[in-house]
Amino acid sequence: MSAVKTVSQTNVAGLSLIHRGKVRDVYQVNEKQLLLVATDRISAFDCVMPNPIPHKGAVLTALSAFWFDRLQHLTEHHLITAEFEKMPDIVRQTEYLRGRSMLVKKTRVFPVECVVRGYLEGSGWKDYQKTGEICGHRLPAGLRQCEKLPEPIFTPATKAQSGHDENINEIEFSKIVGAEVAAKLRLLSLEIYREASEYALTRGIIIADTKFEFGLAENGDILLIDEVLTPDSSRFWSIETYAPGKSQLSFDKQYVREYLETLDWNKQPPAPALPTEIIEATTLRYLEAHRILTEKNYNN
Repeated sequence: MSAVKTVSQTNVAGLSLIHRGKVRDVYQVNEKQLLLVATDRISAFDCVMPNPIPHKGAVLTALSAFWFDRLQHLTEHHLITAEFEKMPDIVRQTEYLRGRSMLVKKTRVFPVECVVRGYLEGSGWKDYQKTGEICGHRLPAGLRQCEKLPEPIFTPATKAQSGHDENINEIEFSKIVGAEVAAKLRLLSLEIYREASEYALTRGIIIADTKFEFGLAENGDILLIDEVLTPDSSRFWSIETYAPGKSQLSFDKQYVREYLETLDWNKQPPAPALPTEIIEATTLRYLEAHRILTEKNYNN
């Protein structure tokens, strides 16, 4: 794979950086608008890896824009534009932001992750093995790893600023955001997941689980925000190779997690460097997810 210029950190002249997350740098554009910049950073086990993943930020941005457009009949969202030419002049002065930036409406973010699971994997699989439940949902006995659930379940989590997000039940979820908002977020999350997963199946991809974020707009509307149905926020599996009872071939960052599990590393910073072959294979998975879901080849 030829060398590609990556972006690990941004500094945009004239804009105030208000948050640097594990992947995104967030800038204040004006009182009502933010600029979300997806870098090529990748995190695993809540640690940012020292190596960036080529094309990653652009793939996350393109896929999110695709889903915001496709799902807008279900929910309003915060995206104003992801087209660089339509950005404010102050943004367009920094060329490396092209393709990896979203101009969005500023919202009051609900401090929760709205997770929907259609299959049994990850922390849900671990919880099920211990208790037979996930976030208060009692599941049938005898389910295998990665098995399809009888129906998708809503399993919220706290939105940790640092450290691990923690799974919570819907009673705790309601206490955080209020009963009325909790009911709306649950319904929206399940509706979005069902529609997106049905579409993805027609393209040969299983969306095993995903997480959404929502915010409250100035006028009181609930908006879908941040990234949507990307390889960072979802588990994407191939229908062709899917077989319950084991880990699956994935088009997401699970590939990096599985590599890290083979190391003698305590999952605390500093994170180990990723070998070239792991970086390149991860890039190919992200590009393939974009190609399959959007039916378009990614063009840098």
